[in-house]
Amino acid sequence: MIEIKTIEPTKGNLKQFTQFQIDLYKGSPYYVPPLISDDVATLSPDVNPAFEFCDAAYFMAFRDGKPVGRIAGIINRQVNERHNTYNARFGFIDFIDDPEVSEALLRNVEEWARRKGMKKLIGPLGFTDLDHEGMLVEGFNELSTMATIYNYPYYPSHLERLGYRKESDWVEFLMEVPDSIPEKHNRIADIVKKKFGLRVLKFKSRKRIKEEYGRALFHLINEAYDGLYEYSPLTERQIDYYIDIYLGLLNLDLVTVIVDKNDALVGVGISMPSMSRALQKSKGKMLPLGWWHLLKGLKGKNDRVDLLLVAVKPEYQNKGVNALLFQDLIPYYIKYGFKHAESNPELETNAKVQGQWDYFENRQHRRRRSFYKNL
Repeated sequence: MIEIKTIEPTKGNLKQFTQFQIDLYKGSPYYVPPLISDDVATLSPDVNPAFEFCDAAYFMAFRDGKPVGRIAGIINRQVNERHNTYNARFGFIDFIDDPEVSEALLRNVEEWARRKGMKKLIGPLGFTDLDHEGMLVEGFNELSTMATIYNYPYYPSHLERLGYRKESDWVEFLMEVPDSIPEKHNRIADIVKKKFGLRVLKFKSRKRIKEEYGRALFHLINEAYDGLYEYSPLTERQIDYYIDIYLGLLNLDLVTVIVDKNDALVGVGISMPSMSRALQKSKGKMLPLGWWHLLKGLKGKNDRVDLLLVAVKPEYQNKGVNALLFQDLIPYYIKYGFKHAESNPELETNAKVQGQWDYFENRQHRRRRSFYKNL
């Protein structure tokens, strides 16, 4: 018999909620665990500023006192108000290969969403677009990344059995880092710089990039990503929160800032050495030695780089600005010994973004999906 418990968002309960996923994937060579402390912060109403406009409920499934599944129900009121919708989200979903478990978890979120007046359930999605989203439906034998969900191949069939259908897909690409900047990239980049008066900025000081472009960077993300599927614009409080979390971690060689003649931000590209192997070794914990593995991941030898973020102001999109980003970044990729570059999930309909990978040897190696069910 399956028992579903509502999980109150205390620190101890949220640790158990997060640890379940790590235990479920123990021994998987492809799964990359989160840092437990990061997920606990994301799920905590007193920490995550997204709770200013989100509601959430957490559930865990138990059999004979042992956890066998988990799920979060989320309502992003900001997105619903923007689009005049009544959508709830499910996320942070994991379960053993037992239809009774997945049905009980989703049924509880469906009932919670109906009580809140929602008419549709979609997911897996997080609170905002900076959380993990999309259930893996292709690429189960590929090493996951820090920024994406990994799930077992049986997950999608469980959802489809319960009446969930495809709403939106994301695709991901693995590129080979070239030995030099492609000639076409150089030519386009030089033309664009002259035509629009653009230039590349590099920083040596994290403090300086935070002060001069930290807020502008996240405002650019809001501009560039507005209109994408279920996008939730970052609030000022969220921007402050993410500036503190992310900008302090970056290798500034791998951050490219493009400005116009008035020093206004036009585009940004942020890359990071792959943390997948380091996170696997950490098992989700900073102590006793997780911090050491993570430090080695950031500073040590690594043949893979993650393209965390590329954003260009809408009025400059499709005008070759991305060529400037890679004209700057490729020499650093070569310097650090990166052989492969991993894209973040991109909507399958976003031809503008996917077109930039045509300059490189690449393969689409993963696909993930958001499902929906009318309530």
